[in-house]
This record gives sequence, structure tokens and C-alpha cells, in this order.
Amino acid sequence: MKAKQILELLSSGALSRHADLYRDVEAQTRRYADAVTRFTELYGQEHEIELFSVPGRSELSGNHTDHNRGAVLAGAIDRDIIAVAAKTDDGIIRLKSEGYPEDTVVLSESGDPDAYANYSSAALIAGVANGLARRGETLGGFIAYTTTEVLKGSGISSSAAFEVMIGNILNHLYCDGRVENAELAKIAQYAENVYFGKPSGLMDQMACAVGGFVAIDFADPSEPIIEPIDFSLTDAGYDLVIVNTGGNHADLNEDYASVPAEMKAIASYFGREVLRGVTEGELLQNAPLLRVAAGDRALLRALHFVRENERVKAQGEALRKGQISDFLCGVLASGDSSFKYLQNVYTTKNVGEQGLSLALALTEGVLAGKGCAWRVHGGGFAGTIQAFVKRELSEDYVAVMNSVFGDGAAMRLSIRARGAVRITL
Repeated sequence: MKAKQILELLSSGALSRHADLYRDVEAQTRRYADAVTRFTELYGQEHEIELFSVPGRSELSGNHTDHNRGAVLAGAIDRDIIAVAAKTDDGIIRLKSEGYPEDTVVLSESGDPDAYANYSSAALIAGVANGLARRGETLGGFIAYTTTEVLKGSGISSSAAFEVMIGNILNHLYCDGRVENAELAKIAQYAENVYFGKPSGLMDQMACAVGGFVAIDFADPSEPIIEPIDFSLTDAGYDLVIVNTGGNHADLNEDYASVPAEMKAIASYFGREVLRGVTEGELLQNAPLLRVAAGDRALLRALHFVRENERVKAQGEALRKGQISDFLCGVLASGDSSFKYLQNVYTTKNVGEQGLSLALALTEGVLAGKGCAWRVHGGGFAGTIQAFVKRELSEDYVAVMNSVFGDGAAMRLSIRARGAVRITL
């Protein structure tokens, strides 16, 4: 459809067909209309355009397990990146993200990862296109405008949502939507690992692409076991609140890299590439030698991994049975383990800055004994915490956190049932 027709449908309330994606359909209708208008200002009104949405994600359990072939629980959230896109016949992808310069990728030149700067959006675009081409798909160019509520640095996977969005657009414009979302997630991870230069696991991309509550087991990373879990946090009477403490992520690459590296150092003692398959009994039996070979922190992180994997399984089963209290006990235990054993709540390079520790302490003071739970969120060291808050308590909790970390720091979210989608009106 042309932009004029899309705008008419939006103004008539057509986005209400997707009310399951958004709490405030009216506000989101304005957002989509603004995006369409911005697209036409950039690229003209003559194009046949399509609308797309990809959610961010929250890691619910399984902190730093995916990179050692562990298990995770994750959920898509009701904050998303949206895109207005149209086919072109020039073999070039031109994409303008709100607030950033336009990226241009020539598809015929996208096969060389070294041609793109690490940590650039152009690298992600080229990597996703190349990943689909390697799968045997015939692609073409497009023009697109994107705007996002999955804010960078908020711990809800802005890069993964962007990667999956590129695949989502190409999939529907050129592949008739036949590439399954789980496959788009693998292609997005390929783009991030090979083109973007970040050795990430697959959890972020998979949660953004698939949607809902999802249990993912990475025992075989080439074929992860993905199990959707039919559970509604909203129906259970809870909000998921993500609190952005505003911590400085600069110079944390070494901290992040140390976690998988130390876990793998322990694994190598047992002749393994990763920790998956090593038992707690083996760790304890060999503890004296492991302390010498890899250090105490590495052994503590290995213990976290082994116990966290078991915790993920138990929490997934609790959700399947609708046992929210058992799930929340697991959240608290996961947070405790992350703080004490994984040790990713603050960086030892700057011990004066401990926003996550402060946020966790404040949360405990407000919510302890009230049927809620909290933990560090995502990679840690700086950034965000998450809290599962009874709805009648969430407004006051958000007010307390915003009073300390700034207006808008605390985001009330829900779990979104659908992942990457084309928005039909």
C-alpha cells in the first residue's frame, strides 16, 4: 500500500488488530503514523510500503549461561523497534534509523565481513543479508526508516532487535515470510559474531525473534531446543520492571569477556570446550587443583553456571504449572548467585560506581516480604536490574527508583506473545 492509504487505515483505528502487542494502541498509532510520514519525507510517497515490528527482550533466568551451552529463560517485551520499508530494484539497502545517519549497504559487496567497521550498524545489515544469502535466499534492496523504544544501554537488547528487524524485512519483502523466526535469530547471531565483531550467544536474538516466554537450551548451539511457555505475567498480577541505573558501559569489554573465558578455563581442565556437562560434584572434587589452575573466581563462576542451569529448568517447570511463587524464588536465587558467585554486579575497575548494587538494595527495601522478586539483568557490571512486582505495588516502586536514578529510569513492561512480525492493517 502507498503511504496515504496506510495513514488513512491508521487514523481509522486499524492498529487495534494488534492490541496484543501494545498497552496503548492510540499512542502507538501516532508512532506508526509519524514513522510513515518520516519515511515519505526521506524517500517519497510513490513506494509500496510495509510495516514491521520486533520486540526487545528480557533475560528472566540463566545469567551468563548461553555462551557455555547452558539453558536460559527469556521473554519478549512490549517495547519494540518498528520499521517502514519498501522494495527497491537497485540491489542496495538504505536504512535510516531515527537519530542516526543513513546506512547504505550494496548487496553485491556484502560478502566480505572485513569491509565493514566492527560495531557498526552497516556491518549488522550486511551480515544479516549475507546470512540469508548463504541460506540460498534471493534478495534485493530496500529503503527503510526505523524508530525504536528498545533503547541502547537499557539491557533489553537493542542490537539483537535491530538485527532481527533486518532479517524480518528481507524475509517478508523477498522470501514470502518462509524463513522461520528461529532461523532469523541464528542469522542475526551470525551477523553479530562475524560482521559486528561481538562473540554473543544466541539468547538475545532468539527471544526477540520468537516472542513470549521461551525456554532455550543451547546444548547443541547449532540446533538449540526452543520451548515456548504458555504463561501470562499480566494475568498472574505482575509487572516486569526494568530499572536503568545509568551506569557507564565504557571499558567493560574485559569484564564481560572474563566471564565466558574463566568458565571455559575451568572446562578445559576437564578436556571440554565449555562447561556444559561438567557436574558440581566434579567441580568440588577437583576444587584444590582448579583453584591453582584457574583461580577462585573462575571456580565460583563455574559453580554459578552449574547451579543456574538447574535453576532454569526448575523455573521453566514452575511457569508451565502456573506456580508463580516457585518461579519468583528462583529469580531471587539467581540474583543472589549472580552477585556472590558470578560477580557481575559491579566492576572492580571502578568500585566507586555501584548503581546496580544500589538499585538492588533499594528494591529489597521496598519489596522484601511482599511476594516480589529481583535480580541483576543481562550482562551486568553496569546498566539494569529487573524486578517482578505485584501490580498494586509497581507504581510506588517505579516512583522510588525514578527518584534515585532519574525520571524514566524504571520501565513497566509486560511479556509480548509475538516476536518478529509484519504489521498488517
